[in-house]
Formats: sequence, structure tokens, C-alpha cells
Amino acid sequence: MSLTQITFYEEKNFQGRSYECMSDCSDMSSYMSRCQSCRVESGCFMLYERNNYMGQQFFMRRGEYNDMNRMQSMGMMFDNIRSCRMIPFHTGQFRMKIYERENFGGQSNELMDDCDNIQERYRMSDCQSCNVMDGHWLMYEQPQYRGRMMYMRPGEYRSFREMMSGQRFMSMRRITDMC
Repeated sequence: MSLTQITFYEEKNFQGRSYECMSDCSDMSSYMSRCQSCRVESGCFMLYERNNYMGQQFFMRRGEYNDMNRMQSMGMMFDNIRSCRMIPFHTGQFRMKIYERENFGGQSNELMDDCDNIQERYRMSDCQSCNVMDGHWLMYEQPQYRGRMMYMRPGEYRSFREMMSGQRFMSMRRITDMC
């Protein structure tokens, strides 16, 4: 199995000072002043616009990204990366229970596969909390896996409003990539 690795560059087209990362990094500012391009050699990563895994997030799989500014068309609304998190490859089943209200209230449904629209599939108007039992998931604010996203690891998430300034989620996808 190959080593998980991402390399960040201060300038476009993989130029300038670089920083290689093989695990989580909560604050990249001591390694570089900005990030304008990156290469994901292997593995999958979540990139964050602020330190400590905060702010907008973007899912990166194996590949070359020579101009982070051009990625706005793919949903990335920032040109600077401040932290990153490695996503471990998960084998086995995926399970997540979503709830209509905060603190696991209201209607609930258990997912074991991707859901492109909770309103159509479950007649849920909103998803405000969840419990991820197995696997790693991406949750999107709009149906069809569009809009801002959030990486969910196994654990309890009692209030998306408190976590993401009122953000709600309407579609969910399992991270099944080996990258």
C-alpha cells in the first residue's frame, strides 16, 4: 500500500516553496504563507480555509491541482488553505443516522449508501444532526451533491447550526475512494 501524501505549493503550477504532508495538519501557516497549487500523490484529504479544520472544506483525491483559484468553478470558494485532514480508507459497511432536528430530534432515517436528495427519498425537509456509526461521509448543503460540503467521521454531531453557522444538508455521499 502506498503512503498517503499531499504536497502544497505557494505558487501556481507547483512553483515556490512547498510543504509535504502525510497526515493531519491543523495550521500550515508556519510552513507557507499561501497555497496556490497542490499535488495529491496518494490518499484522500479534506482541505480547510482556516486553521484547526474550520471554514469551508474541499475534498481532494489523487491528482494535480495547478491553480487553486480556478477551482472556484468546482465549488471551492477560497484561494488559501490553512489546514488539511487525511481521510483514512474505510473497508466494511457504511452507516449513518440522520435527524431532521438538532440533538437527534424529529424524523430520523438510517443510511447505508449515498443519498442524492433527502427530501425526495425520505420526505425530510431538513437535516440538522446525525450519528455516523461506520465509514467516512461527505454531506452537501444542496441536493445532487452540490454546494458547500462537510466531512463527517464516525461520531455524534448534535447541531449543524452551531458547527457551520446555520448550514443544513440535503445530500450525503460515502467516501469510498482509495484515491
